[in-house]
Amino acid sequence: MKLTSLIVHRIILGMLFFSWSLVTAASKNNNYYYVDYEVNLQPATKTAQVAINLRKNAQFIRSIRLKVDSQRYLNFKGSGQVKVKEDFVLWQPNGKPGSLTYTVKMNHQRKSGRYDSIITDSWALFRGFDIIPQLRVDMQDGTQSKAKLLFKMPKSWSIATPYIRYTSGAYKVDHPKSAFDRPKGWIVAGDIGVKRETIKGIKVAVGAPKKQSARRLDILAMLNWNLPVFLDIFPDFPKRINIVSANDPMWRGALSGPSSLFLHADRPLITEDGTSPPIHELIHVAMSARAEPGHDWLVEGLAEYYSLEIMRRSGTITQERFEKSIKEQVSRGKKISKLKVARSYGPITAKAVGILYKVDQEIRQRTHNKASLDNVIRALANPNIAITLQEAQKITEKLVGAPLESLQNIR
Repeated sequence: MKLTSLIVHRIILGMLFFSWSLVTAASKNNNYYYVDYEVNLQPATKTAQVAINLRKNAQFIRSIRLKVDSQRYLNFKGSGQVKVKEDFVLWQPNGKPGSLTYTVKMNHQRKSGRYDSIITDSWALFRGFDIIPQLRVDMQDGTQSKAKLLFKMPKSWSIATPYIRYTSGAYKVDHPKSAFDRPKGWIVAGDIGVKRETIKGIKVAVGAPKKQSARRLDILAMLNWNLPVFLDIFPDFPKRINIVSANDPMWRGALSGPSSLFLHADRPLITEDGTSPPIHELIHVAMSARAEPGHDWLVEGLAEYYSLEIMRRSGTITQERFEKSIKEQVSRGKKISKLKVARSYGPITAKAVGILYKVDQEIRQRTHNKASLDNVIRALANPNIAITLQEAQKITEKLVGAPLESLQNIR
């Protein structure tokens, strides 16, 4: 009898635990609201027609405020209430499933006159936040989104994004650091060529319009050499990277985005001073490219220094070349007396590289090679930590037990 009672007792406990698990899972699922982004790329009009569709559990959303340039984002219409102002749009869906639709002018020029977003007759290149601008969402506490991105485009077009593709053709938009997911990274579509490879578990895609001299395989080869070193420094690096490239009239540089980067087709993979534009931008990807006011020099300096350091460790450049490049950076930044400016530029970034080289040397010396600048950049990559000189000083002081001489008297 005792054995029978024990068995019955265990069965009941098991059933209760199973029921509790189902309730917990259901509760977690009920905390999600569902949003679809539909983007219709229209080369003939140089626009995209966009719809933000709230589906299941739309009652969690009280309002969505979009920060917009009224010259670029037009024709807002939607269910519920839509208030259009000069620099923002407020959508109140009234607790019901519904849609907000609008038009985006896809072509956007920087001050230089070159484009960082464009659509032509045969291809388009842009960032997710070009089509879905900055949002501020008033939602019920404890809720978060599940988002999909769907594209409509000419039948002959294909597309490369930083996102996982469902069998339905939609893309899963998931940014764990955000309660409301929206597409942000670089995307290329049209008559394009894409090379894909998995490197140390990272799914890498390199896409560009055809016949534009983009070096897809060169980029993949470089990442094969350097990503393993990268992952030693940044173990939480994104699992997918989308690299897009194009020739003129695109901006002649390199720009990072979440899990992605753009590299102009004419830009070298390694410059004459030994640094690497794509690796520089991948450092920004790892660190979410965020800088507190007055500390852009630190963000740019870390990216530039590690573009050299990673290639040195991988054997892409020799120790001799590395040391020569550091000397060139120090020389270039020699006349700089103030680092804390709104935006870093060449000589300021070069000055920062020289400082960070000394920081690395001092940490290694004072910890007997038990720590290095790697510990600092890894800590600063934490999205909850501000990238500032003060934060870097705190981190290094914990590592060595006292302030670093190389991080003093910086203005």
